[in-house]
Amino acid sequence: MGQTVFIPRELDANEPRVAASPDTVKRLTALGFDVIVEAGAGTRSRIPDEEFAKTGAVIGKASDVANADVVLKVRRPTDAELKIYKSGAAVIAIMDPYGNDAAVAALAKAGVTAFSMEFMPRITRAQSMDVLSSQANLAGYQAVIDGAAEYDRALPMMMTAAGTVPAAKVFIMGVGVAGLQAIATARRLGAVVTATDVRPAAKEQVASLGAKFLAVEDEEFKAAETAGGYAKEMSKEYQAKQAALTAEHIAKQDIVITTALIPGRPAPKLVSAAMVASMKPGSVIIDLAVERGGNVEGAEAGKIVTTVNNVKIVGHLNVPGRIAASASLLYARNLFAFVETLVDKTTKTLAINRDDDLVKATMLTDGGKVVHPAFAKADQQPYVEPAAIPATTMVADATAAPRKAASGKAASKSPSPKPKGTA
Repeated sequence: MGQTVFIPRELDANEPRVAASPDTVKRLTALGFDVIVEAGAGTRSRIPDEEFAKTGAVIGKASDVANADVVLKVRRPTDAELKIYKSGAAVIAIMDPYGNDAAVAALAKAGVTAFSMEFMPRITRAQSMDVLSSQANLAGYQAVIDGAAEYDRALPMMMTAAGTVPAAKVFIMGVGVAGLQAIATARRLGAVVTATDVRPAAKEQVASLGAKFLAVEDEEFKAAETAGGYAKEMSKEYQAKQAALTAEHIAKQDIVITTALIPGRPAPKLVSAAMVASMKPGSVIIDLAVERGGNVEGAEAGKIVTTVNNVKIVGHLNVPGRIAASASLLYARNLFAFVETLVDKTTKTLAINRDDDLVKATMLTDGGKVVHPAFAKADQQPYVEPAAIPATTMVADATAAPRKAASGKAASKSPSPKPKGTA
């Protein structure tokens, strides 16, 4: 009997995604693994147990994880789950370690080798493993769909015998992976789209999708990008000019979508209460950063807030999970691509090379210790989250850095899990 991969049902009520698909089960089996999928694991992603079984999985129960050599999850395992895991098992998931030192220490105490998929280095070799990009892409799409639903009016311009319906105005704040997909989706639906970002390279990206770029394009703006493709924190003078331009623009918009996230920090505040108050009744704001404190003043995680001037601030949790059937398929492929690099093709067994760049970047715990340098003292010195960047600062989506091409022409650095100011 070969080594076992276990796919559990996610316990979080807000997590409908699953860490495998029928396709990846088939591929894992071909690698030499015995695959066990917990009954009902894929139900909320529209994957019935029968589909997993057809491609080689055994449908099991939660306790089967006790014998698993590899556990593939969406969310970090809870303390209760870890009590069942076998010491030495490889656990691969979106670990969300920042500010969760006790949970990181619990992973080490359980003796598992934990990998945090969101720390995957942004190099060409790891493109197929990039969970941040695959999930942010879907979040950008869904943000527009949610915005259109709450706006409850037509997005494209329509010319009829009864009159003309004007096109909706959509403003995207942060032109990373999520922002670019939001632009593309809003344009397909016929909206008039504008977007902003502090990275000069974003201007060309926005224009290529048929949208208009909005920014104070002075000399500071032209130098507002690091060698790795990330945004620098701007001077207070620039922030004031950009905030004034943004405030004037937001007052005229029908739908605003904010996408700014920074690893290890609360989300920067991009939209102030005064900006919200200036918007027309019936306008909608979608805050994709609400789980990290939100980009919008007044946003509440998991709620749709209607302001006194009848503006809706939408703070849905786990936006990729709102289209779980699609998100799970992409996430499962991300996981499989990584697992494949951990397998010895000759013996068809797990053989983790701890000198591999992918392993070094993503390994969180190993051999009973927290081994990631950013969290090595998680069980001794609790992480203190820095204050949020104020509302006048515009930042790039943390998932937007360009990749290093195989030819080496487009230079890029791996995003450090340590906060560096703006993303």
